[in-house]
Formats: sequence, C-alpha cells, structure tokens
Amino acid sequence: ENYATALTEVAYESDSLDATVADMEKLEKIFAEEAIAEFFDNPTVPREEKTALIDEIAKSSELQPHTVNFLNVVIDNTRAGLMPQIVREFETAYNALTGTEEAVVTSVVQLESQDLAQIATHVQNITGAANVRIKTRLDPELIAGFTVQYGRDSSNFIDMSVRKQIAEITSEFEMPSVNLEV
Repeated sequence: ENYATALTEVAYESDSLDATVADMEKLEKIFAEEAIAEFFDNPTVPREEKTALIDEIAKSSELQPHTVNFLNVVIDNTRAGLMPQIVREFETAYNALTGTEEAVVTSVVQLESQDLAQIATHVQNITGAANVRIKTRLDPELIAGFTVQYGRDSSNFIDMSVRKQIAEITSEFEMPSVNLEV
C-alpha cells in the first residue's frame, strides 16, 4: 500500500494520473508471469542484469520516467513479487481520486469497442460514477454472451451469458431424487 500511495502522489503532483494508470496496467501484464518477479527478487541475479531488463521494459512499454523510478525502487527492495497487489492498490487510489468505477467484462471473444462503451455507459448510469474503466477477460466456458463485475470489491454482478441461461433451464427441469427400493 505504501508503494502505491507514493506512486499515486507523484502521479497526481505531476498531473499524469491517466498515463500512470496505463503504465501500471502494462506492468500488471508483465508481472503476471511469475518468472519475471522471481528474476527481479532473486538476490543472485546481478543488479546490472536487472537494470538492463528494467530499461528494456521501460522502452518497449513506453513507461513514464516516474514509473521507471518507481519500478527501480520496488525491485531494489525485492518487492517485485508484490507488483500485482501494488497495481491493485494504485488502481484503488486512482479510482477514488478520479471518481472512477472499474468494471471487469468477461466474454468468450474480445468485444468490440462500441459494445464495451455501451457497457461502460450502463455501469456509469447504475453507479453514478464520473468515469468507468473497463478491464476485459476471456472465458470460453461462458459459451456466449458476457458478464460484468463492478462495485466495491467487484461485489455487483451482471450475467448475460448463455452458460447462466442453460443453468437456469436445467434447474427448471431438475426433479427431486427418488429413492427406489427393490
């Protein structure tokens, strides 16, 4: 939480909250691979190798200078394994500062941008949030349709999936078990 708070303050003071949240989303994807965090947290890996990889990540992801500095601090303190939690804490602080609601849209295939915009508008109308940030996930088990999770701790759920419809139809036809003794 301390790391996220510090980064939020720097981003806010430099008027780069939006760019920083984009950087953090990139880092979230990069650090989703456990091998990356393990590499950075490994004390036997020379600092020069870590610096070279940080430079490569910064260049390829076009990170803001303060995000690169932040990443160096996290790695110097062997906290790379905490990056997913740090990203979540930063996003929570960002959302609070900007009046943003985060919604996770899960579908079988990547939805078109106009579909995501409609979902964002719907979530905004429901929540009254000033802004809505959409994160997408793919789940082939939905069969078709989509789900939307939003609210504090993703506590609200809209299920427009075929999987849900099939489950509802199946439950209507389920009969209580009958015990037949012979």
